[in-house]
Amino acid sequence: MIKVNVTRLRNNLPAYLRNVQSGEEVAVTSRGKVIARLVPEADEASEARLRLEAARKESWVGDVVSPVTSFP
Repeated sequence: MIKVNVTRLRNNLPAYLRNVQSGEEVAVTSRGKVIARLVPEADEASEARLRLEAARKESWVGDVVSPVTSFP
């Protein structure tokens, strides 16, 4: 994580945005305290796909179309 004060961020914004775009997190400070964080935007579709792939490895779904035999 990169820490940068507001003035330096303002003066070099394109460079810090490139860092964020490449996956780095930037903490914005004022008087030594973190006041905000710039984080990369999450790709929700690919994250959902990864969760489904992980669930497939741990799950098994049988025949859900055929009728179930009745119990006496």
